[in-house]
Amino acid sequence: MDKYKIDRINELARKAKCEGLTEEEKLEQQALRKEYIAEFRQSMKSTLENVVIVEPDGTRKPLRKKDKPVQ
Repeated sequence: MDKYKIDRINELARKAKCEGLTEEEKLEQQALRKEYIAEFRQSMKSTLENVVIVEPDGTRKPLRKKDKPVQ
């Protein structure tokens, strides 16, 4: 996500606290947040896919997905 969009998210958040947002601005804020979260999740997923556990004996094992999410 480019710097302009992140700055716009922050600008809308400040405006929401001070004076409130119009319906159009609320929709823009939701869309920007949704895009930001999607990119964050993709980045985190990519990072986790590249994590390797180094055992005491020196062997390396990639992380593996759990079958079911923890509740």
